[in-house]
Amino acid sequence: MLQPDTRRHVRIQSITLQGFKHACHAMLYARSEEKLFRRIPVRYAVLMQMRFDGRIGFPGGFVDLQDCSLEDGLNRELYEEVGCTLRLSDADHMCSHVTDTPQKLVTHFYTKELSLAELHQVEAGAVSAKEHGLEVMHKYAIAMGLIRVPLFTLRDGVGGLPAFFATNFIGNARDELVDALRHLRLINEERLASALKSVTNRNEFYF
Repeated sequence: MLQPDTRRHVRIQSITLQGFKHACHAMLYARSEEKLFRRIPVRYAVLMQMRFDGRIGFPGGFVDLQDCSLEDGLNRELYEEVGCTLRLSDADHMCSHVTDTPQKLVTHFYTKELSLAELHQVEAGAVSAKEHGLEVMHKYAIAMGLIRVPLFTLRDGVGGLPAFFATNFIGNARDELVDALRHLRLINEERLASALKSVTNRNEFYF
């Protein structure tokens, strides 16, 4: 759930706010017929990234509206972080979140569906991106900064999406992921709710 001090604003309203910084991030995804271990359907490949601070987020970054539009700034950030030459537009905008603390910030979230071949190209090109290994890292391998969100749950009820939700996300990236999965219907609501409940139960057990 979103924090109490976070308010949802439509894109046009949010860019008129005075004294706020703006950041744009994007979720790239594609339908997939791939199967993990040849038996677990992937269904969708959803990209996120391991950041320099060890937290998980979406590609993107701060945008100076005095220099460019939101989308131009986002496309520049995508090129620098993942080498992505895809052009996102205002039609790909999903939501804007406004927060007053700890800083006045508006985060603009975009989603774009690719073909699986296009997504593979993005993954392959990420190693040549300007910020690879600096702002963007990979938790498990030096070769890539991008990671895929597991939209499945393993038989133990923990592996897969529940374990992924329990990792450390930057800002409201986890909320944006959950909202996008629901809005785009990339996962069954029952499975999503079960994965989120599993994280809550684990937190109650440990704390």
